[in-house]
Amino acid sequence: MNYILGVDGGNTKTDYFLFDTDANLIDYYRGGTCSHEGLKDGFEGSYRVLKAVLDDFLGRNQVEYRAVSASAFGLAGVDTPYQKKRLEEVIKRLGFSNFRVVNDSFLGIKAGSPSGYGVCSINGTGTSSGGIDDKGAVLQVGGIGAIVGDEAGGYHISRQVVRAVYDEAYRFGEKTSLTPIVYSFLGVQEKAQLMEKISDSYLARKVDYTTLTIACFEEANKKDPVAIQILQKTAHNLARSAGGVVVNMNFREPVPVILAGSVWVKGSCPILVEEFKKAIELYTKKKCDVSVLMVPPATGAVIWALEQYQHTFPSLDIRQKIIKQVEKRLADS
Repeated sequence: MNYILGVDGGNTKTDYFLFDTDANLIDYYRGGTCSHEGLKDGFEGSYRVLKAVLDDFLGRNQVEYRAVSASAFGLAGVDTPYQKKRLEEVIKRLGFSNFRVVNDSFLGIKAGSPSGYGVCSINGTGTSSGGIDDKGAVLQVGGIGAIVGDEAGGYHISRQVVRAVYDEAYRFGEKTSLTPIVYSFLGVQEKAQLMEKISDSYLARKVDYTTLTIACFEEANKKDPVAIQILQKTAHNLARSAGGVVVNMNFREPVPVILAGSVWVKGSCPILVEEFKKAIELYTKKKCDVSVLMVPPATGAVIWALEQYQHTFPSLDIRQKIIKQVEKRLADS
C-alpha cells in the first residue's frame, strides 16, 4: 500500500495526517510546534521534533518513510528562500523524496479553492498572504513582521485597542467604549496607572490578549466608531498584502481569495470581511471571489500531498472525502 502525509505546522501546534493514496484516513496526531522559529535549536530542532514524532507516528502504523509516496509540509517560518532551503534539507534528511515544503499560508488555497490556485490571506495570531497560480508558481507577501506590512492578526488588533484607549486618555484620541473594557482587563482604576499596567502586564505577555481582540469585534457590532476604525484599517492592511499577491502573479478573473485563520473565521463583526472585499478590488482593479475558509487548513496539506502523488489536482469528490475525514477526526480529538 502507498501512503501520503499532510503536515500543518504552526507556531503552537502541528497536525499530522496519514492517508492512503485512495484518500482514506489511516491515522492522525497533534503535537507541539516544529517551527525552527519556536525552538531553541532552530532548524536542528525542527529535525529533532519531526523525527521524534514521525518515527512514532509512522512506526505505530508500520509504515516506513520510503512507503510515503508524497507529502506536503505547510510550516510556519518558511518565509524566505533560505528558510525554505533549510527546511527542505530537514525533510530530505528524514527520508522523504517526493514532497513540498511551503509556508502554512498556502494550505488554505488547496483546502478552499475549487481550482487549487488563488490567494490565501492568513489572519490568526499573526498574518501573511500567499498565492499559487495555475502554473504552480508561488509567491508570499509578508510574514516577517510590521516592517513588511504585517499589521493585522489578533495580537495586532489587541495592540490597537490598547493604543486607542491610551490615545483617549493622553493623546487627544476619540472617546471609545473600549476604555472601560481595557481598564478592567488591566486592573486600572485611573488613567495614571495605564502606562505601568500596559508595560508590566500587556507588553510582558502576562495576560491573554485574545480578550481585547474579541472586544474590538463586539464593540464594533455596537457601532463604537473607534472599534470600527480599527477593523477597517486592519482590513485595508490585509487587502494590500493579499492584493500584492494578486497583481504580482498571473491569475484569471475572478481571482479566488481564501480568508483563513482564527480572526477571519471567528470574528463576530462582518465589517472586517466586508471592508476587505471592497479594498482588495479597489487596490488590484481585479474581480476577486472572496470566501472564508470553513474547513481545517490541514486538509490543504493532505490535498496537496495527493496532488503531488497524482500530478493533478484531486477531484471535488475526493477533496470532500478528505475534508470530511479530517473534520471528523479533529472534532473527535
